[in-house]
Amino acid sequence: MRMMIAALLVLISSAAIADDDLDDAHKLAVIGRDAYWNCLAREYPRDSNKTMSDQEFASLMASACPSERQNFRASLIGFLTEQFPNQDASAHLATANRAIELAQKDIITAFVRRKAAANSKQ
Repeated sequence: MRMMIAALLVLISSAAIADDDLDDAHKLAVIGRDAYWNCLAREYPRDSNKTMSDQEFASLMASACPSERQNFRASLIGFLTEQFPNQDASAHLATANRAIELAQKDIITAFVRRKAAANSKQ
């Protein structure tokens, strides 16, 4: 009986640790995402961007915030690895890269729309 209780406690403890690890990984991924988004948002309104073409702005956003981008990628991969440990690592990398691509796309779309609205007012 004691052995069963001890085994059960070990299982419960390891499940709690796994949940804690997953929660921690999720928190880090969210922090990484927010830091990357905030950095892109700081780049968005610069005066020097107003004269850029859409393509120039897209290129700027692709190279902006390298440390925040890499931190987001690494923390998201860490979270995905915790959540889906049996999935191939290349799938996690592809997902993280897609998340970065979508963040850049959103900020570029906002830029294009703001520029179009400003041009229509002239």
